[in-house]
Amino acid sequence: MKSIIKFIFAILLCETAGLIGSQFTRMSLAPWYAGLAKPFFTPPAWVFAPVWTLLYAIMGVAAFLVWNSGQYRPEVKRPLALFVIHLCVNIAWSVVFFGMRSPEGGVAVILLLWGMILALTIMFMRITRAAGWLMVPYLAWVTFASALNIGVAVMN
Repeated sequence: MKSIIKFIFAILLCETAGLIGSQFTRMSLAPWYAGLAKPFFTPPAWVFAPVWTLLYAIMGVAAFLVWNSGQYRPEVKRPLALFVIHLCVNIAWSVVFFGMRSPEGGVAVILLLWGMILALTIMFMRITRAAGWLMVPYLAWVTFASALNIGVAVMN
């Protein structure tokens, strides 16, 4: 029962981070974001919500696997602390890019986020390979999102 509660908590924590960030996104979609020049590889707007929802769930599962492997071990505590900090940086990207309407600031935040995700992927992999592999789609998507963000910053 304890593991089920931890599992649900980890996923809800991540999905909550997504919901908080989405509030800033939603406020600026029209007309600000809609009016920006975007790279040719920008997907349709409807793609982002389901992709992010799935990624938040997957990263929640990854965090759960790490947490469930022994939350009091130092090699588990550090990655979990970094994971929570990284969720704050994830939210900060939406605040900066959409809330503050700053594509340039968004580039700085998303590059920091990317580095944190890479570090988490490596740290998680050392604890449980499944958790590390679950972070790979998130890293790939943020790599793509970084290219989009840089493109928007350059084009505008």
